[in-house]
This record gives sequence, C-alpha cells and structure tokens, in this order.
Amino acid sequence: MQIPNKNTVRNEAQSPVSQVAFLSVQDILDLVAKIGMEAFLKGLAKYIKDDFRRWETFDKSPRFAAHSPEGVIELMPTSDGQKFSFKYVNGHPKNTQKGLQTVTAFGVLADVDSGYPLMLSEMTVLTALRTSATSALMATYLAPANSQSMALIGNGAQSEFQAFAFRTLLGINTLRLYDVDTNASEKCKANLSVYGFDVTICATPEEAVKGVDIITTCTADKRNATILTSAMVKDGAYINAIGGDCPGKTELDKALLLRADVFVEYEEQTRIEGDIQQLSRDFSVTEMHRVINGEAKGRTSPAQLIIFDGVGFAIEDFSALRYVYQLMTQHLPLKELELIATPKDPRNLFGLFARSTTIRKVG
Repeated sequence: MQIPNKNTVRNEAQSPVSQVAFLSVQDILDLVAKIGMEAFLKGLAKYIKDDFRRWETFDKSPRFAAHSPEGVIELMPTSDGQKFSFKYVNGHPKNTQKGLQTVTAFGVLADVDSGYPLMLSEMTVLTALRTSATSALMATYLAPANSQSMALIGNGAQSEFQAFAFRTLLGINTLRLYDVDTNASEKCKANLSVYGFDVTICATPEEAVKGVDIITTCTADKRNATILTSAMVKDGAYINAIGGDCPGKTELDKALLLRADVFVEYEEQTRIEGDIQQLSRDFSVTEMHRVINGEAKGRTSPAQLIIFDGVGFAIEDFSALRYVYQLMTQHLPLKELELIATPKDPRNLFGLFARSTTIRKVG
C-alpha cells in the first residue's frame, strides 16, 4: 500500500501515528539501484563506524537465541537512548534443500520516548549488506596494507556481498573461491565476473588460500568444523571468520586461533557464538570499538596474523536500520502499514469496535 503523504485521509477513529513506515525487499533493491552498490556500502560502513565510535551510549547484551536441531531463531535488540531497534533472524543450514533461504530476517526501528515503531523493514537482504560492510570496515583496520587478493571459503548467499564490500573499501578485485558444493562456486563466479572481478574456482581450500592476503570463511553447516588449519595459513594473513555464529558452530582450528591476535565485536557474545568458544575465557581478545576509537591497536606489523571473529552484533543492525530509514525519506515514496491500534481517545481502545461488525450488540 503506497501512501502519497502523511495527510492522507484515514478512518476518524485512528490518528496518523497508527501508520508505520514499511521498507520491503523491493525497496532495498530500489535504494541500492538508485545510489549504486558501492555508494550504498560506503554509506552503510560509515554509519556502522560512527555508531561504534559511540559504543558506550548503547545498551548491549548477547542476543536471545532459541536453538533446535535444525537451526536457530534469534532476537537482537539494542538502544542508544533515543532510538531502539531489534532484528528477528534465523539460521537454518538445511533450508536450501527445501528451496528456502538459510537466513531470513526483519527488523524494527522505534522511538524511545513514545515507544512507537518508526519503521518495519525487511532485513534478509539488508543483513547480507550489513554483514559485508562490517567485514570490510574491520579489514580496513586489520588487513595487510595494500592487500590485493582474497579467498572466499564458502560460496553461499553471503559471498558476493563480501566481494563487493572488500572491493569497495579495500580495492580487492582478485578472488579465489572454494566450496564443497561446486555449484555454489560456479554461481558465485558467474555473478561476480559480470562486474569485472578476477575469479578463480579452486579444488581445495588449501589451493584457495595459497598466496592470498585475506581469507574470508563463511560456511553454513551448524557444526564444529575445521575449515582452516594452522598449517594452511601463513604469517601476516588476515582471516575474516564470519561463519561461526552460534554455539557448536565453528570454522577455525584451535591451534590457528592460538597463533593469532583475535578481534571481536562484543566479547560477551562472541565467547558464546564465535570461534573463540573453543578457547578458555582467559584467552585475550580485543573489541573492535576500541580499535576504531584509537584505544587499542589493530595491525601493527606485516607479519602479524590477525583474525576477526565476527558473529554479527545488534549495533550493526541498528546502524543499518538508521541508514535505510534516512535513505528511504530521501529516495522512495512513503509506504506505510497500519500496525498500531490508535483510538482517538487513548483510554478507549475498545471504542475501535464501535465501527466494526465483529461484535454484535445486545438488543
């Protein structure tokens, strides 16, 4: 339902604030088309960076997770005291066997003072964009200077977004792909070659990581796995490990983690869900907001082996929702949903039924 402006006539039993802005999948696609993928990712990365710079203003907690043998459903809330957001997201690796997405999501941005939602947004596409923007942003602090190439281990739904973000923020154009499903690698190569990426499909993960500056791991299986061993990775490499994102799901060899300097988003959450769940709690990690704010060092030498153990954090979703809310007001016709029941007299919610035939009056 498209509403031309906020003065559209509505049922007199309701006030205008019953309408909540709605951002659909097509709207996200239209926004990216209007401003371009590179500009969108740059803007999104800036919003994330700006919010990490004011880290202390946010409410922070590990996400709520409901686990099952087949996957997980999570809620990811946060607030900066002025706006509140949450994301509903699932992770079900076997969904592709049913023709379904592994990850789906939607989110809400709300006003803290009133508690009223401002926007309901799709976040399946937006999460893919947010994840890639976060990965590339962290790499600007942690990857080797003048990195030229990246291995993508796991070529599912996130892989192309990672490629675009790393090219946009770091200039990476040479990619080496590996996936246990060769069809996934062929899909990824076909999608990226159109946009000028130099793409090679490799037969083994060892072949994929040979000689590259950056390694991104993004596999889907909900299990403890060893995608990268310590022997496979040279000193000086940067690993963007984003596939281990729930308890019992890892990608990296414990010995590899112990060799490296490890950086995370929010330590309390990553201890539960990241690759460092394999390690004792006294293993030292650095939260990225400290690096972004200049309180801690990122990469300090060419020989430094660095891992970003990224699991995704609610502040990044908050940033993404703020960003698209601002873009929507600039570039799209307003769409609204009648999501909030708002009688003219807020104490007379039952009065809404006066205009309904669902309740039969006596007599």
